Amino acid sequence: MATLTVFTPAYNRAYTLHKCYESLKRQTSKDFVWLIIDDGSTDHTKELVSTWIEQNEIPIQYHYQQNQGMHGAHNTAYELMETELNVCIDSDDYLTDWAIEKIIECWQKNKNPKLAGIAALDGYSDIEVLGDRFPDNVKQSTYWDLYHKYQLRGDKKLIYRTDLMKKNPYPIFEGEKYVGLGYKYAKLDEEYELVTLNEIVCVVEYMEDGSSLNMFKQYVKNPRGFAFIRMEDMKNPRASLGFKFKACVHYVSSSLIAKDKTFLRKSPLKGLTLLAFPFGCLLYLYVIKRAK
Repeated sequence: MATLTVFTPAYNRAYTLHKCYESLKRQTSKDFVWLIIDDGSTDHTKELVSTWIEQNEIPIQYHYQQNQGMHGAHNTAYELMETELNVCIDSDDYLTDWAIEKIIECWQKNKNPKLAGIAALDGYSDIEVLGDRFPDNVKQSTYWDLYHKYQLRGDKKLIYRTDLMKKNPYPIFEGEKYVGLGYKYAKLDEEYELVTLNEIVCVVEYMEDGSSLNMFKQYVKNPRGFAFIRMEDMKNPRASLGFKFKACVHYVSSSLIAKDKTFLRKSPLKGLTLLAFPFGCLLYLYVIKRAK
């Protein structure tokens, strides 16, 4: 069995998926399997992947499901994979040629029961880092501390133990297609750290149809998913009062969009949520305006 599953959620991305495929063929280590979760595509994704499977140049697993959104595709991927480690490479991104080799080498050198996995670097190219490198003195860290203690900028590539990622599945809200992926990372932070790998393993490109560039519309289309994440933020024992107040403001806004009249009763921080209410109303008006 391979050590690493590279999984790619894909929704109508046949026009860009080849970049990931070509990068996987170039890997200096072949100790991986590529798992594609086709999240209800209506383009020719299935036919394209079928030709790659027939070519048999790399091991590919393909699974089609009705559209559930990114988090739903992640849920399915974690259910299906069997390897020790996994990493998500989005359908518009691709791996550096040495990525698999570096990841497995790092894990074999550092793995222990208290590590959830590896935090590595994303890049605009294989030599230009997206955001910050890890400080030389930070060899292990929680996901939270990377951004809130060390104040790092930019997305990082997270490689996790599969046995841990099978726990705490993302909730599915009927009619919605988005729940922040950070929910699982925060859960793992409660018990585990990540070892840092100061190597670019993934080259990213933010597409115009990607979720990161359509966030205001996401807020409006998926208010219960966003409200759920804000409640989890309120429970975070590492978070400052200011962070939790901001979470309350966003929680109020998302609850108003969802027309949830019971939001105050559901809140883990009822007093702080009440104080945040007027600011949440203003944010609600701003989000509705920007989403139009």
